[in-house]
Amino acid sequence: MLYLTRKAGESVVINDEIEVTVVDIRGRSVKLGFTFPQGASVLRRELYEKIQKENQEAAQVSADFLTAPSEAPEKAGD
Repeated sequence: MLYLTRKAGESVVINDEIEVTVVDIRGRSVKLGFTFPQGASVLRRELYEKIQKENQEAAQVSADFLTAPSEAPEKAGD
């Protein structure tokens, strides 16, 4: 992990496309501003992890459904 010290109004640039600017600092809270390409996905870490977990659970249910032995419907008159 890279640690940087920035003051309010200072920025860092990532991959020539993403700029992160320190907008405000109040006590232990830092407000950041982001400039990034249209179409880029930006999520808070906790939301990203929740989505990943739900996707994995959904994929597992789908895999279980596909591999579960199917029950043949009963024929009429049996």
